[in-house]
Amino acid sequence: MKKIIIISVIVIVVGVIGFLAFKPSNGNENGIKLVEVIKDNIVDKALAVGQLEPRREIQVKSKISGIVKTLHVEVGQDVKAGEALITVAPNPTPLEYAEAKRYLELAQIDFESAKKIFKRNEGMYEKNLISREDYEINQAEYSESKLRLQLAEEKFELLQKGATGNGKNENTIVSPIKGTVLEKLVNEGDPVVPLTSYQAGTPLLSIAPMDELIFKGTVDEIDVGKLEEGMTCDLKIGALPGEKLEGVLDKISPKARKQENTTIFDLEIQITDLGSKTLRAGFSANADIIINKKDSILVIPERLVTFAGDTTRVEIQDSLGNIEFKDVEVGLSDGLNIEIADGLMLGDKVVERPPKEIE
Repeated sequence: MKKIIIISVIVIVVGVIGFLAFKPSNGNENGIKLVEVIKDNIVDKALAVGQLEPRREIQVKSKISGIVKTLHVEVGQDVKAGEALITVAPNPTPLEYAEAKRYLELAQIDFESAKKIFKRNEGMYEKNLISREDYEINQAEYSESKLRLQLAEEKFELLQKGATGNGKNENTIVSPIKGTVLEKLVNEGDPVVPLTSYQAGTPLLSIAPMDELIFKGTVDEIDVGKLEEGMTCDLKIGALPGEKLEGVLDKISPKARKQENTTIFDLEIQITDLGSKTLRAGFSANADIIINKKDSILVIPERLVTFAGDTTRVEIQDSLGNIEFKDVEVGLSDGLNIEIADGLMLGDKVVERPPKEIE
């Protein structure tokens, strides 16, 4: 009885081994896998690396010299066009002060002389001792001397006080645009060099409209030939995980430049959707520029496609476990997946061989 049981067990084990040995391949033999053809979306895109910047950023400078008397705004404050930013107190050199004072004294002397001559000629004109033409010429000279005196007085008052006698023309610099104060470049008491035709002048503040942010970045020369202005873009902000912005490719530089032995092109993207979170100038960002996009198409991993000249083919396994090549027509690729335009159907299985070991 025991012999019969032992013989029966041996027969069963041998049968199982034989079944496994001669069973048709299911795709896992020798590390081979079967990958199913599925429907998915493919996006061909180019990557640009850069940061967010204001479209317009203005450095505020002074047209007069002196020292910073009062700062009326702080960094991050929103300002309107014409709003006071900085008051500059005059700080003339001894030579400038002396020149202004002497100019005022000469203007006073000239005015007093012109006034006496005008009064005398006015009386002569009333007695018909001079012509009307001579009287009008003398009247014009008197008016000019009076204006020169007023100008000299205002210049001297500005050098002394920073304002004229009527309180106007104070040396207060106002904002040229509506925007946000991004940077304060001076403190109260700092000297100010004026902006002139021969010198740049001291930068005081930096102001920009923060609702006009753009993306400035670079793209590799390999991708730039595929790009056209007007392409849609998806932007990801490094400091704001999960926040995505939308934009449109606005400018592509016509000239390349070198960066660490790499040829790159500068570009600008106009942001059309600023998202829901506060954006700051200088945020690092990546932009995916959409070159082409197809939805709900047949795709497989591109690594499974063999390219030989004009022929593209894949390996498939029939119902008997035999592996053979089949020609296919491919379409759009994103570098990982590729479109199958013809040759396969949804649910078909493509052979994926194991990677070759490096000897």
